[in-house]
Amino acid sequence: MAKSRVGIIGLGIMGSAMAANLLRAGFKVVGYDPLAACRGRHRKAGGVVAESAREVAGLAGILITSLPSAKALAQAVDKILLSGKSKRIVLETSTLPIPVKETARRRLAAAGITLLDCPLSGTGAQARVKDLVVYGSGDPAAFKRTIPVLNGFSRGHYFVGKFGNGSKMKFAANLLVAIHNISTAEAVILARKSGLDPALAVKVLGDGAGSSRMLQVRGPMMTRRSYLPATVTNAIWRKDMKIIGAFVRKLKSPAPLFNATKAIYNAALRQGHAKADTAAVCAVLERRSR
Repeated sequence: MAKSRVGIIGLGIMGSAMAANLLRAGFKVVGYDPLAACRGRHRKAGGVVAESAREVAGLAGILITSLPSAKALAQAVDKILLSGKSKRIVLETSTLPIPVKETARRRLAAAGITLLDCPLSGTGAQARVKDLVVYGSGDPAAFKRTIPVLNGFSRGHYFVGKFGNGSKMKFAANLLVAIHNISTAEAVILARKSGLDPALAVKVLGDGAGSSRMLQVRGPMMTRRSYLPATVTNAIWRKDMKIIGAFVRKLKSPAPLFNATKAIYNAALRQGHAKADTAAVCAVLERRSR
């Protein structure tokens, strides 16, 4: 039996990877992005390119939004509402402040559209090989209806409760990512300076007690000193860091290690790595070690 049509608004690093995996899984995927290059890649992958987010909402019953900012989400909601369609389910996968998502949820709910808070755990490279985990929250019945779609682009998904819990889980996950990315860079530099083959060190350490997904995913980039193409740029990561930092401060939750990483990520931006992968923190630390 043919699978249903899925709409994607936002065809950047993550959105395009989700679209490609859904296409391989047999879904018809209609997508939109304001950037012509992103639309072109989607068309080349076999997807249908819409002329607007409004058109996407008119053509698909389940939508995925993968957006870079609160402003982009608000604009997408505007267009979805203009479609005049109800009984839609929107999987909001971006990393954004919870109040921003809650505003979007209320606006869509007034038109009979269900917004689920479903951030993703994984880098762009992981997304391309379907190595994502989804943290779903919101209406449980609506979430259950989206499971076939989730299975099409992720290796796992968890329903974590009321709307906003998905983002809370994502903030905790990215706090770990921030720390583990820096610790990976420190280990790679230590291995290199001690005379070890850093590539061998990443392989061996990745099989031991000190392993992490960042060691496995970003360690190889650090050993090659190659930070392009980016799986998550430092510019986008700065946005995520600010959101997590604000959430941590609001709860007065202790985060000394997370706070210590900020200076290194900021240095990466100052040193010209804004468009590079966050693995470029290794270059920042190597520069300090000379």
